[in-house]
Amino acid sequence: MELPSSSEINAAQAIVYRYMPPTPQYTWPLVNARLGAEAWIKHENHSPVGAFKLRGALVYLDRLKQQRPGLAGVVAATRGNFGQGVAMAARLYGLKAAIVVPQGNSAEKNRAVQAQGAELVEEGHDFQAAFEFAQRLAEMRGHAFVESFHEWLVQGTATYALELFEGAPALERVYVPIGLGSSICGVAAARNALGLKTEVVGVTAARAPAYARSFAARTVVEAAAETEIADGLAVRRPNAEALAQVLKEVSRIVEVTDEEIREAMRALYEDTHNAAEGAGAAAMAAAMKERAELAGKRVGLVLTGGNVDRAAFAAVLDGREAH
Repeated sequence: MELPSSSEINAAQAIVYRYMPPTPQYTWPLVNARLGAEAWIKHENHSPVGAFKLRGALVYLDRLKQQRPGLAGVVAATRGNFGQGVAMAARLYGLKAAIVVPQGNSAEKNRAVQAQGAELVEEGHDFQAAFEFAQRLAEMRGHAFVESFHEWLVQGTATYALELFEGAPALERVYVPIGLGSSICGVAAARNALGLKTEVVGVTAARAPAYARSFAARTVVEAAAETEIADGLAVRRPNAEALAQVLKEVSRIVEVTDEEIREAMRALYEDTHNAAEGAGAAAMAAAMKERAELAGKRVGLVLTGGNVDRAAFAAVLDGREAH
């Protein structure tokens, strides 16, 4: 897979903006004081599903309907945000949607998926198991399986990155959480399309180190995904195509602990009164970890989503672990 071109990103924008406006990028004085730098936060928590995933889903299903005009339905696997995006896009495009989540998934994300009119299927002990079941379910039903990493998804996610790069002053560095990889690939694509020199830094959870280990080994390495706070980063097996682009376009990967993520969630709420889910706060966590080297820099932080369960968020704000 090649990263999308400028014309492909612009075409994706035309699709995305039919259903949602651009999200804001703000610089917050208290965040800047905390980091000792000028930070611009891309607020994908302000999308219609509370996360960036809707963008890729809209582009994917638009392309899918063009290829298969008689298609009746789609099946996708998710830990929550991607499922909400696919469910909303399917509703807008008149398609049935079945969303497969692992057992024990976020109850509030599950309800949000169902609120978009999708069928919720709980199967598997982790995302990889849910992903494999969703593939089989799509085949059994004759519906299209929505890949969790695909060039169409990257085209969609690149639209938020284009907004950030065009809406903020020139950024020296941008921190991007890595789930399966569409987000960071979209950021790299937009940077390249604009001819910028911005350093792209990936962020993973220390307790879901598959991408960090794969980056170091320069090949796909599986690792247990045991993070308790950042389900959006809980990937056991990296996507080979995504990893190839990460190795080519990303300077390095920062690993953050669950407690560093919790600290970043608290900081974002205290400084901006925005709710960030664990994965959404990972970029802030990395910037806080690297504060010493950010002095005088202008950096971007991607707040990928704000869909955190109330009990979990209350526990984070109180400085305790949810049970």
